[in-house]
Amino acid sequence: MQIGVLVFDGVEELDFVGPWEVLSYANKLRPGSVTMHLVGTHSPIQAFNKLKVLPDWTLDNCPPLDILVLPGGKGRLREMHNPAILEFVRQQYPNLRWLTSVCTGAFFLAEAGFLQGKRATTHFSALEELAGYPGIQVERERIVHDGNIISVAGVASGLDLGFYLLKLLFGDELANQVATNIEYHRI
Repeated sequence: MQIGVLVFDGVEELDFVGPWEVLSYANKLRPGSVTMHLVGTHSPIQAFNKLKVLPDWTLDNCPPLDILVLPGGKGRLREMHNPAILEFVRQQYPNLRWLTSVCTGAFFLAEAGFLQGKRATTHFSALEELAGYPGIQVERERIVHDGNIISVAGVASGLDLGFYLLKLLFGDELANQVATNIEYHRI
């Protein structure tokens, strides 16, 4: 399973590190079950709280993915209008099993047109902003799964996205084992 996580300057660290940690932990219990890819707009990336990361791939050379995670953060205010990011998401979409967002990463989905006629969520402080897009049914829920689009609420809910995807991919048993091993209480 090829899983890509987008990063850009100003990305919220926990938005991308949370799902990364949960999903990649599956390999400790079932070696080779997922391959994680950090996809950046450039390199290095400086996240919002100054963490610097080195992406594995750029938008131009990323291989086809099965799952794409779009995190949020203050940098999304600029990057959600970045034509290169929107085109990257559109090009990856036909291959994706699930297109996902964490927190205000939902705005990448909205800008790319993937939330039209769909239910979605985002950080509580941005629900009204997301509702300003026509055709989106905004819900104040922790996880919203509509078709092959999965959106989760604020920052820490990225952990819940990771567990939700593990459950979909491998079942409750593995998801629970990962939760136990990282000492996290699943919702």
